[in-house]
Amino acid sequence: MTKRTRNLVIALAIIVIILLSMYSFFKGTYNTFVTLDETVKASWAQVENQLQRRYDLIPNLVETVKGYAKQERGVFIDVTRARSQVGSAGNIPDKIKANNALSGALSRLLVVVERYPDLKSNQNFMRLQDELAGTENRISVERRRYNESVKAYNVKIRSFPANILAGMYGFSKATFFEVPAEAKATPKVKFE
Repeated sequence: MTKRTRNLVIALAIIVIILLSMYSFFKGTYNTFVTLDETVKASWAQVENQLQRRYDLIPNLVETVKGYAKQERGVFIDVTRARSQVGSAGNIPDKIKANNALSGALSRLLVVVERYPDLKSNQNFMRLQDELAGTENRISVERRRYNESVKAYNVKIRSFPANILAGMYGFSKATFFEVPAEAKATPKVKFE
């Protein structure tokens, strides 16, 4: 084998190794994006599952409270309006916004409940309140899992050099499910 042939074989081997490395990098990065994207979607599906559970419980809770607190019409209207916004929200950011509004309306409803001691001792109400509390805890857990998935996905698509490939493949940032500022405030219970 001549020196020229040997150099040509070495050059071809280097080119093949570089091409295989690039293929492996592109394929591995793309597959990681797909996996993380599917994890975000699956996590969001779990959040929606729990939000739907809460959505289904609300009419029963409202009707139970209505029987005791007829003069609290504004709170019931707010809860009903917020619930309908949840039902009509189309994309993830809209669903997050609508569910945050619903959380605020439910907080106001629970403040109303504090004004009616007989209602708080009603067995039907207690069961519904326990169901709602359990559902809110499940929502919290699933929201945390969803946000962890979003974080891992967003970090990956924003990290160099993967960010270049993310743009080429059409992967974009996912939206976090953040709690609105009004939900962080402690509800005021006032007895009249």
